[in-house]
Amino acid sequence: MYNPILAKSFSNYERKTFGFGAFVVILIIVFSSCMVFKSHLPPLSVNGDAMNLQLSINAAEDMLVIKDTILLKKLETEKKDAKPMCNVLEPLSDYCETKGDIRVQGKSSIIFVVSHDFNTSIGNNSWTIQPYPRKGNAGAMTKVKSWTIKLVEDGENIPKCSIYHGYPAVLFSLGGYSGNHFHDFSDLLIPIFSNSRHFNSEVHFLATDYKSWWIGKYRTLLNMLSKHKILDIDNENEVHCFLSIVAGLKSHKEFSIDSSKFPNGVSMRDFRQFLRSSFSLKRAEAIKLNKDVGKRPRLMIMSRKRSRILLNEEEVRKMAEDLGYEVVLAEANLSTNLSRFAQIVNSCDVILGVHGAGLTNMVFLPDNAVLIQLVPLGAMDNLAKRDFGDPAGEMNIRYLDYKIGVNESSLVEKYPLDHIVFKNPSSFYRKGWDTFRSIYLDKQNVKVDLNRFKSTLVEAQKLLATF
Repeated sequence: MYNPILAKSFSNYERKTFGFGAFVVILIIVFSSCMVFKSHLPPLSVNGDAMNLQLSINAAEDMLVIKDTILLKKLETEKKDAKPMCNVLEPLSDYCETKGDIRVQGKSSIIFVVSHDFNTSIGNNSWTIQPYPRKGNAGAMTKVKSWTIKLVEDGENIPKCSIYHGYPAVLFSLGGYSGNHFHDFSDLLIPIFSNSRHFNSEVHFLATDYKSWWIGKYRTLLNMLSKHKILDIDNENEVHCFLSIVAGLKSHKEFSIDSSKFPNGVSMRDFRQFLRSSFSLKRAEAIKLNKDVGKRPRLMIMSRKRSRILLNEEEVRKMAEDLGYEVVLAEANLSTNLSRFAQIVNSCDVILGVHGAGLTNMVFLPDNAVLIQLVPLGAMDNLAKRDFGDPAGEMNIRYLDYKIGVNESSLVEKYPLDHIVFKNPSSFYRKGWDTFRSIYLDKQNVKVDLNRFKSTLVEAQKLLATF
C-alpha cells in the first residue's frame, strides 16, 4: 500500500535507488527458493529412459496437463479399482458414477473404466446412456448423443491417456431442449449446479452436443461452478483421463432439486443464493407492505407474443396500477442479456404470466415474493403445478394460480361450447403430447375477466403483508 508519509522522507533519487535495491533483493530470494525447491524434486527418469514432464497451467483454461510422466504413474498406483455405479431406473435421467482409471475418448463417445484386478467377464460391463435428464421425452432425446461406459481389463487394447486431469469430471449434453428458457434451467443449469457444487469449482465439465452460443449465454454461471475450460468433448482428439466422473446429470424433480440425493443436502434455496451471488442481485427479500409504508409493490407482467398471449394485458396493467402496484412489462428471448434481466426481475415483488417459459424467471425473485400463474384452459392444473407451483414453494416464493374459464379462452372463437375440446381435454392428452400442445398451448390465447382477476391481485398484496 502507498504510504505518503514514508514517501516524503526520501528524495526522488533516494526513492529510485531504494526501489531498485528492493527489486534486486527480491530476485535473489526467488532464485534461492527455486534452487532449494529443485533439490527436492525427483529425477525425471524411469529405468534410464527420460520422461517428459509438462505442467501447463493455462490462465484461460486453468487446467493441469500431464503427459507421460512419473507423476502420472504415481497417481495411477494410487487408483482404487471401482466398478461403475450406473442408475437407469430414475424417471428423468440415466447416469453413471465411477472412480479409478477413467479414460474418455470423445471421438468415439466411449468412457473406458480400466479394471486392474476385477474380472470383467462376470456380469454386465457395458452401459449406454444419453446424458440429458429428460429420458422419457422422445422429442428431446433424439437430439442427444449416446455414450457408452465400458468396464475393461488392464492390458486390453484400450487407448492410452494423452491428457490427465487432476480433478473430477461431469459429462452432460447440450442437446435436447436447450435454448428454451425453462429447459435451460430445469434440464441443465439446476442439475449441473446440484451435481457439481460440492466440488467447489474444481471440476471439469465435458459437454457433448456442444453449442457455443449456449455456453456464451450462461458463461457467468458456468464459470462460478468450474474454474476450468468447458470441453467440447465430441471434437477432442486427445484421450482425457480422470480419477472420477459423473456421466449424465442426476435429476429427480422438475425445475427443482431433491436435497436428499446430493452431498451436503444442496437445495433450490442454495441455487437461488448462487444466482444472487453470480449476478450480484441486491434484494434478498420482497417488500413488506405492513412495514415498508409508502412503498408500492413492483409487479412484472411476463409478455408473450406468439402463443398464450394475454390479450387484455394493457387493461390488466391499468387495473394493477389502480390497486397500488408499480407495473413492469417484460419479455425475455434468446438474445436477452441474462444478467441485466435478472437484475430487473430481482427488483420486483410479484411475477404474473400465462403458463410458459417466461415464468422460469421466478428464480431471480427475492424471497417471499409472489408468483401468479395464469393456467390456460385444458386440464392443465397438474402440469402447471408441477412446472411452477411446487417449485415455487421450494424457492421460498408464494404461489397463486388463476384458472382460465371457457369464456376467457380464445378457443371459444374456434369451437362450439359442446365440442370435445371443452368437454374432455384429457382425451387429447391421451392422443399424445404434440396433439395436446397444438390445441391448448400453441393455439390458445387468454383474456382474463378483470372483475374476477382483481381478487387475485389483491390476494398477492395480502401475502406481501403477512410474512
